[in-house]
Amino acid sequence: MKDGILAIDQGTTSSRAILFSPEGEVIAVAQQEFPQIYPRPGWVEHDPEVIWATVISTARDALKAGRKAGWRAVCAGITNQRETAIVWDRKSGQAIHNAIVWQDRRTAERCREIDASGAGAEVAAKTGLVLDPYFSATKFAWILDSVDGARERARKGELCFGTVDSFLLWRLTGGKVHATDATNASRTSLYDLRAGRWDDGLLEAFNVPARGLPEVRDCAGAFGKISKKVLGEEIALTGIAGDQQAAAIGQACFAPGEAKSTYGTGAFLLLNTGPEMVASQNRLLSTIAYRIGGETAYAMEGSVLSAGATVQWLRDGLGLFSKASEIEALAASADPDSEVVLVPAFTGLGAPWWDAEARGAILGLTRGAGRAEIAQAALDSTAFQTGDLLTAMAGDGMKTVSLKVDGGMAANDRFLQRLADLTGIEVVRPVNTETTAWGAAFLAALGAGMFQSIEDGRALWKADRAFEPQMNSSERERRNAVWAEAVERVRSR
Repeated sequence: MKDGILAIDQGTTSSRAILFSPEGEVIAVAQQEFPQIYPRPGWVEHDPEVIWATVISTARDALKAGRKAGWRAVCAGITNQRETAIVWDRKSGQAIHNAIVWQDRRTAERCREIDASGAGAEVAAKTGLVLDPYFSATKFAWILDSVDGARERARKGELCFGTVDSFLLWRLTGGKVHATDATNASRTSLYDLRAGRWDDGLLEAFNVPARGLPEVRDCAGAFGKISKKVLGEEIALTGIAGDQQAAAIGQACFAPGEAKSTYGTGAFLLLNTGPEMVASQNRLLSTIAYRIGGETAYAMEGSVLSAGATVQWLRDGLGLFSKASEIEALAASADPDSEVVLVPAFTGLGAPWWDAEARGAILGLTRGAGRAEIAQAALDSTAFQTGDLLTAMAGDGMKTVSLKVDGGMAANDRFLQRLADLTGIEVVRPVNTETTAWGAAFLAALGAGMFQSIEDGRALWKADRAFEPQMNSSERERRNAVWAEAVERVRSR
């Protein structure tokens, strides 16, 4: 049996498991979608037991397929939807409430209250984040306040809370390890990026007790062992990173100025800023790109709340097509002069607006507009939002001339060409588009000693195709101005 690496990729709409070779070749893959829960407008939840069941099922399927092909997993890594919050019983491992998903906006009012108390500046200075329901801290507090007896149980140390990686790690190791990595910790609003620890002042501001939080570790190293009872074999778990940081690692964004954008449910642009944390003046986020060997690399990030989710809405909500892949051909038939604009603020707007109360709209409709024009506007909305992030980063002195892309929408050539046209920069798709899972696998291999340094990942990255801008600058500026006007019309303030 040849030695492979198992990547557990727990995402917002599905769980996946991929067995990789040390060269990044996909040996086996398994995936399961799971339902989203919408208790109220703007609220999004997941059933933690469904998350767990899909993770175990896909991991077992990938391992089984790998064995048939002559491969075994000698180590494993986890990458996960970030900011999604779970609180569970320390003894039984049972969650006391559904997971509150990163998209959820229920704590918007609480964020305003914390800001009004004067804590906003402290949050930004220590965490690199803005005060927004997107992040985990107010989600933890909401669960503790909403479930009978939860606060008292947390005070007694009977509860654990963490992001999805912590929940999975706890269960995979049979309840032996309650830990997270620095990238996931950096998304909670409770972690001081420069000091590298949970911060007492932030814990007090958000009313989250330290006793239930996980230990924060490097992204690569010994996290524990997956119990034989769970997957049928014991596997060393040696790497963890939040999905967007894992994608940046999979895209070999190891030098300052190197950037990637992942197009999944949302879209997330990370730009490596090196060993120095750069504070944004344009409401972007400072975050941890990775921490390895005790050394931290920072990143600047912009978050788009709805990218692939917009395509899903056209498919499931409006019924414009039956498969997401059909949007490329439909958009290609659109009137090229159409000025239909779709602003997908279904759960508010992310960076650089951070407007939790904004709501979506389709503007510029004429009698001649139809399915194709709306489909094109949906693809363009993600490109426009990416352009807004790049403009904000340039305003902070962080400019890139090339953007590496991955995620489900990166398979769409029309979208990538439109992305290049509307942003005015080169867009590069890699040969290996499983960059998020590969980032987790690479970290696991690094933690297990299969690689010697993070730079070993650069030699394994290869470009598939580069998309160069073809739209003239005046047309680009005109279309971006129409987009900017549409955004202003849906803003809540």
